[in-house]
Amino acid sequence: MYSQNSFYFMRDKDADEKSDSFSHGVKFFGFITVRTDSSRLPQKALLPIRGRKVIEHIIDRAKSIRGLDGIVVCTSDRAQDDVLEEIALKEGVLCFRGSLEDKLDRWRGAAEKFGADYIITLDGDDPFFGPELIEQEIEQIKAEEPDFLNIPKGVVCGGSEFGIKTTALQKVCEIKDTQNTEMMWVYFTDTGLFRVADFKVADPIYWNDHVRLTLDYPEDYEFFKRVFEELDIQKNTVPLKNIMELLNEKPEIAEINFSRQQEFLDNQRKKTTLKLKAA
Repeated sequence: MYSQNSFYFMRDKDADEKSDSFSHGVKFFGFITVRTDSSRLPQKALLPIRGRKVIEHIIDRAKSIRGLDGIVVCTSDRAQDDVLEEIALKEGVLCFRGSLEDKLDRWRGAAEKFGADYIITLDGDDPFFGPELIEQEIEQIKAEEPDFLNIPKGVVCGGSEFGIKTTALQKVCEIKDTQNTEMMWVYFTDTGLFRVADFKVADPIYWNDHVRLTLDYPEDYEFFKRVFEELDIQKNTVPLKNIMELLNEKPEIAEINFSRQQEFLDNQRKKTTLKLKAA
């Protein structure tokens, strides 16, 4: 499940004096959740954009987030996902391998293995999540210490990610009665058992429900390639704000894939279930 040769990305303290440690030692990890199979866009994590695979671009972006104590590629234990572990090791981040369907159990195993107190769920489908937003999330979690940091409706799809306290994750894994946990947020938001906080996004540029920053369909792939070209992105660390400014200036780029958004949302709703063990 875990390669003993793995090592996790740790920021050089001298190189980044702006990164503050949590005063009482709470550790934040970014979990990149990814696998190679996908029905609508096969092998999407391995698709190339400007000479690097999508998963490599996501790792680059994760490394630019200040405040993370480690980055973990969380994938399945199937042989076909060996390539993702190989990429993680090459890129200098950790890898944890666990259940194919049960994303929550996979995260729990990784959090316990690496000693994470909070995890930020860096979705492998979101190549343009905002590092600046993730940093704000970490600061809000430090201030409020919720069990679950939720992304409010209206924030750009694929721009920010959930924050989860490991103890809450462990509790959910005890009470859930299914291994199908792809749409997992309802276990935190709808059970009444956890302290849930909405992520406070102040800058209006991030509030845009007419932009889609998720890789799930062929049109999404065309969209991401176009943005990379428009901004001449060599390394995927361009702030999300810059990307949103481009899409405001050239809305025709956002139109490349936005026709898929309603189908995407409908598909998520169909797959969202809440199954708890009998009391």
